[in-house]
Amino acid sequence: MATSNINQQEDPLLIFGGKGSQDASAGEDDGLATMSLIDHLEELRWRIFKVLIAVVVFTIVAFVFRNQIVHFLELPLPVQADQLPGKNGQLIVIGVAEGFTTMLLISFAGGIVLSLPVLLYQAWAFISPGLYAHEKKAALPFIFIGLALFLIGISLGYVVLRYPIEWLTTFAAGSFVELVTASSYFTFVAFFVLAFGLVFEIPLVLTFMAQLGLVSSRSLVRMRARAHIGMWIAANFLTPGADLYSPIILGVAMSCLYELTILFIRFTKK
Repeated sequence: MATSNINQQEDPLLIFGGKGSQDASAGEDDGLATMSLIDHLEELRWRIFKVLIAVVVFTIVAFVFRNQIVHFLELPLPVQADQLPGKNGQLIVIGVAEGFTTMLLISFAGGIVLSLPVLLYQAWAFISPGLYAHEKKAALPFIFIGLALFLIGISLGYVVLRYPIEWLTTFAAGSFVELVTASSYFTFVAFFVLAFGLVFEIPLVLTFMAQLGLVSSRSLVRMRARAHIGMWIAANFLTPGADLYSPIILGVAMSCLYELTILFIRFTKK
């Protein structure tokens, strides 16, 4: 390990030297700023391991409360979607192990969502020693804003969820007996809610691209008409089902987020 600033600059194996290491936050070990490539990969391995531990722990917690989670996710499902006598609106499983595997997948998805703060913190702790002071100030709010936008997106997706489910499950009710399996239902819920969560990351992605100089508020204004048309077309593909409300709500959200991004870039980009 290098013992002077000159050696830090000359040694090709030191990857966090120079001014970036001098701007590291107080409380960080001085050795962290001069890690070798091997030490850097070792730190990355341990941080990934910590994230996996968090996912496992929160998955176990979600599995303990699996019945409450399933009940919460089943609320958007119309009662008339289940025509099987004596089941009281419960979803159907096919096969001996499908009920168990479905519960495991639901718990795993819940564990990932609950461990997002740990994931973001470990990512920030890994890259922060190599950032300048002004880069730290710009990057840290992005982490919290991205998490907040994702939570808002999946919350809105859950509220809107009942419209496509009600339309899809009642469309052919006069011709077929609609027996909704747990696997098909929760798969649909996962993709639908995830689509809303990812869409709400549009401001974060575009603002980050603006910080890199790839786009600007002026270029976004010039592409405004085409962008809105493209987003409304995408809203129809991202919301499966032919109901009227889902694509309208998602399209309005995407258009508002696009306009919000233009204002945010003008406010943050110098």
